[in-house]
Amino acid sequence: MTGGASPSGEVKLQRRISLFNGITIIVGVIVGSGIFVSPKGVFAMLGALCYAELGTSIPKSGGDYAYIHEAFGGCASFLFLWVALVIVNPTSIAIIALTFANYALQPFYGECPPSENVVNLLAACVIAILTFINCYSVKITTITNDFFTITKVVALGAIIIAGCVSLLQGNFEHIEMPELMSGSNWSPSSLSLAFYSGVFSFSGFSYLNFVTEELQDPFRNLPRAIYISIPLVTLLYLFVNIAYFSVLSVDEILDSAAVAITFSERIFQYLAYFMPFFVACSCIGSLNGILFTCSRMFFAGARIGQLPELLSMISVHFFTPMPSLIFLGATSIIMLFSANIYKLINYLAFAESLVVFSSVAGLLLMRFTRKDLDRPIKLNIIIPILFFAMCLFLLIFPFFNQPKELFAGVGLILSGLPVYFLFVYNTRRPSCLYNPWVCLTHFIQKVLCCVPESEGKAAEE
Repeated sequence: MTGGASPSGEVKLQRRISLFNGITIIVGVIVGSGIFVSPKGVFAMLGALCYAELGTSIPKSGGDYAYIHEAFGGCASFLFLWVALVIVNPTSIAIIALTFANYALQPFYGECPPSENVVNLLAACVIAILTFINCYSVKITTITNDFFTITKVVALGAIIIAGCVSLLQGNFEHIEMPELMSGSNWSPSSLSLAFYSGVFSFSGFSYLNFVTEELQDPFRNLPRAIYISIPLVTLLYLFVNIAYFSVLSVDEILDSAAVAITFSERIFQYLAYFMPFFVACSCIGSLNGILFTCSRMFFAGARIGQLPELLSMISVHFFTPMPSLIFLGATSIIMLFSANIYKLINYLAFAESLVVFSSVAGLLLMRFTRKDLDRPIKLNIIIPILFFAMCLFLLIFPFFNQPKELFAGVGLILSGLPVYFLFVYNTRRPSCLYNPWVCLTHFIQKVLCCVPESEGKAAEE
């Protein structure tokens, strides 16, 4: 066994993520391609505070999954795991990879769009490469994430500076309140759908909680990373949108397929050709962050027996959850070639809101049922109650505007119930289904040189 093992000789995930790495993970996941492509919907500080308490009270990898399991038990946590496994994570990765491929290929194809097969193949290649990096080294993974996060922040900084120059030249006509507020819809259902976009745009604020066990000094660095990242992203989003409005009208922003490119063509001229490169870099950073963090959720679920044992295994050479990473990368590549992938996007924001709602509901519940729980950070009860009420608002009112999509999302989540009772809750699983999987697990275990955490000592040389 190499130097990454614990003093007891066990194979386990190592604490290799610094405070700076934690900040770039949060910023890198939140600031994806959306602010470059379509900043039409940009609520998160209250939620981030709640997750700081959750992450320091329950310092386990897995993020929302771990909190829902602690508060509500196995069935509720499995349903979250199910929807993340089947739709949320593979679809999110696939969509970002497709966005990367389209922008990376744009300089070579010009105004003629590349074929669907070319886009899919390039997207599959970048997912495969990032999966390999994540399997090989946590250090290289965090360096990759740091680099692409810094790149996207520099690109956004350039947009902000250009917007400031435009404002100094007196271009205020598009940021006056009458134009900004024209055509606004103030109905509760429309407002809730608008907040959906805000939740989805800031959904990465909880992703560092997925890798709590690998964060150095998590009781200090987890809240610090959140407190630094959320204001930073909020300011970036605010100033970038002001920069856009200094050059473009509301209608131009709404009609643009890629606002950053339209903005650059108007103000940077020849430098606009570099904007697709920055969008592609932003996508790579988000892809890398999601692969790194969400693979730990499947690892955490398998570790307590809610997913196959294979996904709870760690490489004895690289100390990474290699099977979980390969599984997530493979399902994301499969999702690329699904004809209905864009239809699944409608369910993502609802699923994100439901997960955040469940985690905060768990925080409130554990204030009464787990009073003895050590809480290094304990918020005033008003903060989680206020955030809980906002999440409840987000879950109820969209049903009046998009009932079919949201009922379909609920049905998709509940489809995990039969799977839970047949394969998790039921201890008398048919041997015809169980034994072949055991043989496959042992075979893959030998090929990948992976062992479960509990078997770390047996692997020591």
